[in-house]
Amino acid sequence: MRILQTQDLVEEAIEALHSKIDDTAIIACSGGIDSTVAAVLAHKAVGNLLHCVYVDTGFMRKDESKEVSEMFSDLGISLKIVEASERFFEKLEGVTDPESKRKIIGEQFIRVFEEEQSICGAKYLVQGTIAPDWIESGGGERDTIKSHHNVGGLPDDVDLIIVEPLRDFYKDEVRRIARQLDIPSSERQPFPGPGLAVRVLGDLTVERVAACREACHIVETHLKSASKEGRCDLPWQYFAALLPVSSVGVHGDVRVYGETVVIRAVSSLDGMSARYSPIPHDVLSEISTKITNTLKGQVNRVVYDVTHKPPGTIEWE
Repeated sequence: MRILQTQDLVEEAIEALHSKIDDTAIIACSGGIDSTVAAVLAHKAVGNLLHCVYVDTGFMRKDESKEVSEMFSDLGISLKIVEASERFFEKLEGVTDPESKRKIIGEQFIRVFEEEQSICGAKYLVQGTIAPDWIESGGGERDTIKSHHNVGGLPDDVDLIIVEPLRDFYKDEVRRIARQLDIPSSERQPFPGPGLAVRVLGDLTVERVAACREACHIVETHLKSASKEGRCDLPWQYFAALLPVSSVGVHGDVRVYGETVVIRAVSSLDGMSARYSPIPHDVLSEISTKITNTLKGQVNRVVYDVTHKPPGTIEWE
């Protein structure tokens, strides 16, 4: 059991990175807490030897690219943004199996970084992998719950030495480190590495992903506002997923046949287990109305997920 203080954990991680990395390194920075903490630690350890790259896969949340760019600017770390949405959508066309999605996304991430590697001459790949990632990805006697793109999605022929400074940490420990490092995203809710690709069940079309992006934005903004107003506690993680389930609805006097959005909100400490959050019905009603009005013609039904983890997982895929 780890008994070190947070400052000790930070110093230990920086020292380990400094001893492992003796040449140019590259890291994928999504703006999430795991990759951001890994990037800050690595930057403190090796300075300008680290090249931080943000890959816009087309599966990011609303305004995410702008927010991540501003955050890294505030942290004093240079960040290169690579627009790669076209290649990701092309590779994922017609793919509906969630494990296949994750593996394809993992491989494409690496291919993008191989291209960036040829530019900066990187020898090392720093990743924000944390304990739940490799535990859930399986291996040995562990069953594969779902392959995390930075673990089970990695191709076998990676021409980079992988360094994972957070591999033995859980989410609550990573948050402690983020606070110690004064990272503004320390309380940012978790976001899956594959992004909205695993929140859009079924076909990944530009239109369906855009609908999920808007629904997620509505859920996030409404729950943040409700929390500030004292109407409910802010969940640990909260989002919307788009299901490939169509049903008959009505707008005015017009029959519509639209898809279904599921709202998911949970409380957790480390992501290994979770309880669904009891959101007040009036808040859920407001969210539902906003989603169906905003996505009129695409979505005509909104449901709320009341499943704990286990037996469910936090994300739907």
